[in-house]
Amino acid sequence: MRRAAILLSLAATTWSAQTLAYRPFDGTDAAVADPGEIEIELAPAGYLRDGAARSLIAPAARFNYGVAPGWEAVLEGQAAHALSTAAGRSSLEGNAASLKHVLRDGSLQDSPGPSVATEFGLLLPGINDEAGLGGSLAGIVSQRWEWVTVHVNLAGAVSRQQHGDVFVGTIIEGPQRWTVRPVAELFHEREFGRQRTSSALAGAIWQLRDTLSIDAAIRGARVNARSLGEIRLGMTFGFGLR
Repeated sequence: MRRAAILLSLAATTWSAQTLAYRPFDGTDAAVADPGEIEIELAPAGYLRDGAARSLIAPAARFNYGVAPGWEAVLEGQAAHALSTAAGRSSLEGNAASLKHVLRDGSLQDSPGPSVATEFGLLLPGINDEAGLGGSLAGIVSQRWEWVTVHVNLAGAVSRQQHGDVFVGTIIEGPQRWTVRPVAELFHEREFGRQRTSSALAGAIWQLRDTLSIDAAIRGARVNARSLGEIRLGMTFGFGLR
């Protein structure tokens, strides 16, 4: 446990993505790491176009550690590097620390019916990015069938700038037994008094083995009156600390 805490603390000072996250999505699933297991969701490099600004996202990371049955601790964030003058300077952004808990074992835990989970935590200050603290609370429902898996996310937050925020999203995955499965995500987010975001993502997850997968996706969004485009490439891998 102490080794895990030290590892996560050191990682958090170096890497930094956003609350909720299951590669390559903005939302997440109703599952957690097993006790004593660590799962790392890592994007070594990605590309973001936000209006006139161009940025390299390198890296983005999320660290999940199973602290008890049905519980995991999460640290996340991303580093953004300007590729255009409109993007400003390099920053650490989207930093967050949270706890995720499975409220009901379901199809993701090889039990009947939907899996249900909650995630709650702190939105932490960035470096050369938003200052201040915020908080978030999310509910997640997942259901896996033979040909499709669906995850529904509903989250509320108080942003670092003390604005209310609501996130509603749906993830759809192809058959779990396929080595390479197609995936998609739709979400809408509103930060009251600031911005609205409508987003669509399409991609694929290549499951190399139970503890290792590679993902790739493209995302397009509308943020208020400007367009956003993103390329995401990454991997998820896990191992035991005991």
